Amino acid sequence: MSMKLRKKLGASKRWVVKVGSSLLTNDGKLLDRGLILQWVEQLARLRADGVEIVLVSSGAVSEGILRLGWQSRPKTLHELQAAAAVGQMGLIQTYEECFQKFNIHTAQILLTHEDLVDRQRYLNARSTLRTLIGLGVVPVVNENDTVAAEELRFGDNDTLAALVANLIEADLLVILTDQPGMYDKDPRSNDDACLISEARAGDADLERMAAGGGVGKWGSGGMLTKVKAAARAARSGAATIIAAGREEKVLDTIAVGDETGTLIIPGQAPVAARKQWLAGQLNVAGKLMLDEGAVRVLADSGRSLLPVGVKAVEGQFVRGELVACVSPDGKEVARGLVNYNDGEARRIVGQSSESIESLLGYVDEPEMIHRDNLVLM
Repeated sequence: MSMKLRKKLGASKRWVVKVGSSLLTNDGKLLDRGLILQWVEQLARLRADGVEIVLVSSGAVSEGILRLGWQSRPKTLHELQAAAAVGQMGLIQTYEECFQKFNIHTAQILLTHEDLVDRQRYLNARSTLRTLIGLGVVPVVNENDTVAAEELRFGDNDTLAALVANLIEADLLVILTDQPGMYDKDPRSNDDACLISEARAGDADLERMAAGGGVGKWGSGGMLTKVKAAARAARSGAATIIAAGREEKVLDTIAVGDETGTLIIPGQAPVAARKQWLAGQLNVAGKLMLDEGAVRVLADSGRSLLPVGVKAVEGQFVRGELVACVSPDGKEVARGLVNYNDGEARRIVGQSSESIESLLGYVDEPEMIHRDNLVLM
């Protein structure tokens, strides 16, 4: 089954390929232009075979650190942003020069968390990416580190790559790293560690094993962020392959369906595009505390959330903002766009929909959150 699935994925027509900092900068040296050219040559072959490519590339901060002569990754946001501003110049120039050797145009896309939180900006980003893909251009996506506020950063480009996979409804997310794939334990300290060939997205055991992987000196993620990214990408039906970026012709190997790295397959069918967006948001404005009956109704029936099933409200929010729906044991079971602000919500919790007008003097919607604006977590 694994080989058959790998061949199917290799022949798929829309990929997001993510490259990490440790690979790009050759573990702390300047940009490894020879290795970048090897990847670009493989991406060019994929493009010639009709595969649509979006490249998510780290490396701006690391390149900037090295250009500025710093000995380690700084911890303050303003220094990281300065490094990103310096490094982004060299990073994009290198990609442009390499892709031009194969007569392929590139486009620089810098995204912040806010671009994917705001529904209109999300749709604008999706439209731009799809237009570029349709024109045969390879978008090179990175987080806009120079302006992103600390509390609103993606934090790592694995997360960003997964959200881009959701955004363009990619078939496959390829995460190139400095490891051959995902191991059942940290191979750096365990000689008996075994490479995991295939796993299912969202598997708790997989996340537990990945948690021991650590973070490289020049990067901001680790194996756990990659496993979580695979789970996030799976929400739109994308499979993920975590593979060694330095392996010779690694993308060619994936394209022909041969086994390499760790394949993480979606555990469920894709959700609707609007619900992908809802599930992919990193921040919520408030919480609705549900009773057991409401939790069962959401999980079993896929129905709207009514005021009668809400016990309490936490936080401040306005109509249309994203809120989390929390079970009595404190677990987030769903999130959605709320129909009432926090003050109104507090007045109608536990009440029937028929009582809303008498309690508020008006009624906008009978539901606290309509099922079309609600996604289970």
